[in-house]
Amino acid sequence: MSPQHLQNTVQYAGFWRRLIALFLDIILFTILSAPIMYILIGHDYFFWLAGNELQLKDIPALPFVLHKLFFFIALFLFWKTIATTPGKLLMGCHIVDANTLAAITYKQALIRLAGYFISALPLYLGFVWAAFDKRKQALHDKLANTLVMYQSDDYANQSIEKLQAEFFNDAGKAI
Repeated sequence: MSPQHLQNTVQYAGFWRRLIALFLDIILFTILSAPIMYILIGHDYFFWLAGNELQLKDIPALPFVLHKLFFFIALFLFWKTIATTPGKLLMGCHIVDANTLAAITYKQALIRLAGYFISALPLYLGFVWAAFDKRKQALHDKLANTLVMYQSDDYANQSIEKLQAEFFNDAGKAI
């Protein structure tokens, strides 16, 4: 695929795409961490997952704190190493510096992570901000000077002639 074509298909990731990606990340992390939490806590972990906090009054808080901490550490490591998370990857998104469109720095990743907590106050309005921003930046993106970009693999908006020309041009280079 030509660089010109890539430029035409990269766009800001919208609110709903980002929300689905976050839910995918939470589901994946929960699936991967559930066996560990079950070993540490026992079957009461599933009461906690279901939101039944009353069943957990006699269980130490440390495993739950570690569970949340590991999730945020995983986010940070994914952002910094591969510029995305598994959920964002499934949704075709990646995180870049807002000025250069290059990989984010450690400082930006830390600010973005801290910004998640700020975005959650009050009522997750910092996340909803992305729905109304012209560059689809949530509050944590603005704080860290980052963008979440989406690259479409959809060729439906291209003419058949252009697709054929690109295919045969790329096929000719491979021979």
